[in-house]
Amino acid sequence: MRVLIFGAAGQAGWELQRSSPAGMSVRALARQDADITQIDAVRAAVQHWQPHWIINAAAYTAVDRAESEAADAYAINGDGAAHVARAALEIHCQVLHISTDFVFDGQSPSPYAPDASVHPLGVYGASKAAGEEAVRRILGDDALILRTAWVYSSHGHNFVKTMLKLMAERAELRIVADQIGSPTWAAGLAQAIWRAIGTKDFRGTQHWTDAGIASWYDFAVAIQEEALACGLLSRTIPILPIRSMDYPTPARRPACAVLDKSGSYAQLGTAPHWRVALRAMLQELLPAASPHHAP
Repeated sequence: MRVLIFGAAGQAGWELQRSSPAGMSVRALARQDADITQIDAVRAAVQHWQPHWIINAAAYTAVDRAESEAADAYAINGDGAAHVARAALEIHCQVLHISTDFVFDGQSPSPYAPDASVHPLGVYGASKAAGEEAVRRILGDDALILRTAWVYSSHGHNFVKTMLKLMAERAELRIVADQIGSPTWAAGLAQAIWRAIGTKDFRGTQHWTDAGIASWYDFAVAIQEEALACGLLSRTIPILPIRSMDYPTPARRPACAVLDKSGSYAQLGTAPHWRVALRAMLQELLPAASPHHAP
């Protein structure tokens, strides 16, 4: 099976490359190889590689910066997704498009089902919702949209690596405690994606995150505890819970955008608890770390 990945330099794209199953012929393209905001570049890549599947892991993910760079966010997350879908339709290949919990407003008292109505609070979420809509409109029932949340890995920039840096440098941290979600290791997400494209009739809009929920405060506390346990940190600092209103940001964020994964777990297998995945990821940051196998 030939698989073409857009977004090779991102966390999901990087993990997809190093976890590709035997029997897959994988070609991963970063922005300098094929800019998805340019339809001709996308079409040329797809026509050249003739994939059976395209995984669109390319995205504009700077949530706060998107508020002042809306055109860039929509060009990548909206128009770019449409370009990938149109190019796929021309050669009759299938698409897995990665999306986000930020398409929801976080006001639901229960986890969001895949068919729940979207209501993004900011430009990032709105641009991702536009991309979802474009993929569905172009590909119909053949589209596979996989929403995820709070993604981190040993590669690139993310909350976990930022926390480790700040915990080593500062005397204390103040972390938002009233935003709830599900931290998700990109390695586990990548393995779920490989299972998804090999699962017959796994189509439509689906959700995947690691199991369990946390606030950003809970997540930070766990990062410090696990990093101390494995030797990545040598001292404990106070971590204080604060409210979102005490840490204003350009973009509004959903208060509780937990995703209902029951359908995808039934078909792909259950993900590990987020803390188990966090522990495994931190092992990769140790000096003598060897290539991992996600739990």
